[in-house]
Amino acid sequence: MAMVLGILSASAQSQMGEDYADHNKVVNVHAQVRADFILDYWDGNLNKPTSGFKGKYINLILDGHINKHFYYSYRQRLNRAPKIESFFDAIDWVHLSYRPNKHWDISAGKQVVGIGGFEYDRAPIDLYFCSEYWNNIACYQFGASVSYILGDGSDRFMAQVCESPFNVGHKDYLFAYNFMWFGKHDWFNSIYSLNASEYTAGKFIYYVVLGNQFTFDNFRLQVDFMNRATDEHAFFFKDFSVMGELSYMIKDKVNVFGKISYDINDSGVEGDYCVMPGTELTRVGTGVEYYPLSGGRKDLRLFAYYSYTWGVNGNTNGALQDRQHMGAVGVKWDVDILSLTSKIFKKNEKAEN
Repeated sequence: MAMVLGILSASAQSQMGEDYADHNKVVNVHAQVRADFILDYWDGNLNKPTSGFKGKYINLILDGHINKHFYYSYRQRLNRAPKIESFFDAIDWVHLSYRPNKHWDISAGKQVVGIGGFEYDRAPIDLYFCSEYWNNIACYQFGASVSYILGDGSDRFMAQVCESPFNVGHKDYLFAYNFMWFGKHDWFNSIYSLNASEYTAGKFIYYVVLGNQFTFDNFRLQVDFMNRATDEHAFFFKDFSVMGELSYMIKDKVNVFGKISYDINDSGVEGDYCVMPGTELTRVGTGVEYYPLSGGRKDLRLFAYYSYTWGVNGNTNGALQDRQHMGAVGVKWDVDILSLTSKIFKKNEKAEN
């Protein structure tokens, strides 16, 4: 199974219509860049292919509104060359959405696969070391989704049908069916999901994902539990992952954090291509981020982090290895290239009223 086919640069929530309100913006063009210097040691030996100066991400994002009901979003990964057989391989998402009113949202195109949890949902340009599961899930696929937003916007429910993340090489006729709940309630946010994905024709792997975020003043705690199961073994606690991160922001300038992830697959049967049978891995780490710009701006970020992994990986080509030390320093910056606003929509709204 190849490494993750795409890395989110914005949360799945924002990609599915959270930013509908300002529909007078016709075109927004935005770029994101991140570069790291990495030292990656496996069992005391420097892993040279994954060490050194690495250009991690360079993304071009284009989004906006066609009118007050239709909007679009497109992201191209410039650090990944498209293949001749599929130009879309280098495109993370490109979708058109229709919002007839403030409650309903319908979208189609290449989308983020609707899987829950905050590690999965967060922008990976803001992540430094993740679980074995995260490193192996193909999180962008073609499909369609329908969302219903409750009156005050605090809860959103989404149903999605898309190509299976295990649709390797785009040659298999495999599908995934996803149902999600996004909740925003004062100090508690949730990203829960129920998922059924074909891993081979007619056979499914099922997810129950409970993503929880607790915010108190400048502290933020994110805890995810993901249970995976096929029809071939007991449903709960044979194949699962737990991810947790605690962070503290100091005066909008410095963010310190610690993180732990635990992946295990004790099922003994095929079906989970992200966390292979025979895997039991623990990863712990810490890091710091510094935002040098004034006024609370987050356009420029300097960072450093370290993680240590131990255990057994049932995938010999997996991302995490026993007795793996990884440390890095780096920089990330955002650039707003262009933003165009139209007054035509406002005139049309007045005429309709």
